[in-house]
Amino acid sequence: MAKISPVSIKYMVHADFLAEGALEKPDVIGALFGQTEGLLGADLEMRELQKEGKIGRIEVELERQTKRTAGKIKIPTALDQSETTLIAAAIETIERIGPCDAQIEITQIEDVRGSKRDYIIERAKKLMQNITGSSDSREISNEIKDSKRISGIIEYGAEKLPAGDLSGKKVIVVEGRADVINLLKNGVKNVIAMNGTKLPEEIKKLGQDKELTLFVDGDRGGKLIAQNAYDNAKVTYIAIAPEGKEVEELTGKEILMNLRKRVTAEEFLGIKSSFKTTSEKKKLTDENKTQLKIISDKNKGSGKAILLNKDLKEFKSVPVRGLISVLGRSRENPSTIIIDGAATRNVIKSAEDLGCSIIIANNFATTDTKIELLSL
Repeated sequence: MAKISPVSIKYMVHADFLAEGALEKPDVIGALFGQTEGLLGADLEMRELQKEGKIGRIEVELERQTKRTAGKIKIPTALDQSETTLIAAAIETIERIGPCDAQIEITQIEDVRGSKRDYIIERAKKLMQNITGSSDSREISNEIKDSKRISGIIEYGAEKLPAGDLSGKKVIVVEGRADVINLLKNGVKNVIAMNGTKLPEEIKKLGQDKELTLFVDGDRGGKLIAQNAYDNAKVTYIAIAPEGKEVEELTGKEILMNLRKRVTAEEFLGIKSSFKTTSEKKKLTDENKTQLKIISDKNKGSGKAILLNKDLKEFKSVPVRGLISVLGRSRENPSTIIIDGAATRNVIKSAEDLGCSIIIANNFATTDTKIELLSL
């Protein structure tokens, strides 16, 4: 019999049969060819299709059951879908196998290529996880940009402090070289490192002509460095990384957010329980409450949050869904926030970190805050 290459197989026809007597495999194969002859025309004769390699080697499994014979048939084909189903339907018309009455039922037509595709996809996923030493074009581009930014590091003064561009009036002072590299990578160029916990003379001199912002790690050491720097140089502002994080590991977004949340050195060092900006409740007059109620009533049904400054003037209106993101990158800290809807825990916490005094909303997820919570 002709053989079909396993690579060419498209479908596998699975069939069960039951015959009233004892049979051998040649009886089954003979019935398949003989009793389907002429049913579907010359183009779909099973003998001819096998000679042409469009039907592969037919496999038959037999099981004797007292006076009966049961079994399974597998027929591989390289035909298309419609031709394969015609062949399968023709096989079910067989009523005798050898000298015995028989019944054949098609149980499944398997798309062999589909099984191969599933295997290919799963294998590709595993191979993808094991790829080493490869970078896509975006990674390469970012690496080149980072290299260009880092190449801007200079050695400043006699103490050769790592620094960026110090030509402007404002300078950010960090603890070490890794902090300088991270800020440069994220586009912050006006930076210089102390190279340790002791404040160098060069930075003391810079403080006489420039506005210094000290940017320290979010740990106890950061506060000690801040105290030392304030005692020995003219430090105007102090910014701090999130609690437990170091400046060198911050993302670009975190760097900018924490620099915007900087406070005066005096205010920073005067905080006893926390490094964060604290919120103080603002005393509202009846006139203030009336003004806020008018704004709140106009905002109802809009799905927006309105940010007001300390003079209760609106400076931003944003969708409530994007409020946390906006608070994280706001250049102006809101004194009052009016929300059309509920104030979540995250919103209240973010507002408190920014020194917000009042939040007006329909309801509040928590009342554990120094912010005044109102429902007007």
